[in-house]
Amino acid sequence: MEIYIPSLFIFVLAMFAGFELITKVPPTLHTPLMSGANAISGISIIGALLVSGPKETNFSVILGLIAVVFATINVVGGFSVTDRMLQMFKKKKEPK
Repeated sequence: MEIYIPSLFIFVLAMFAGFELITKVPPTLHTPLMSGANAISGISIIGALLVSGPKETNFSVILGLIAVVFATINVVGGFSVTDRMLQMFKKKKEPK
């Protein structure tokens, strides 16, 4: 139990720091920030796959599976939003 308290404290501090960082990002930088977040989520997927790899089912395997699902949703959603934003900057074809 004593090992969970410092980990929980670091997690809460990271949440506050992340919230402060995200709220101060100007709208013009949201697309590059999304691309960076997608790359980090891709790394999270690899780590979660490694954690959820053992055949015996225990708590860490279940958490790893949940992490894979949520990180995959994040990556797919982030790439689709980034693609939509980039489509806005393409020149439209003029009808003949």
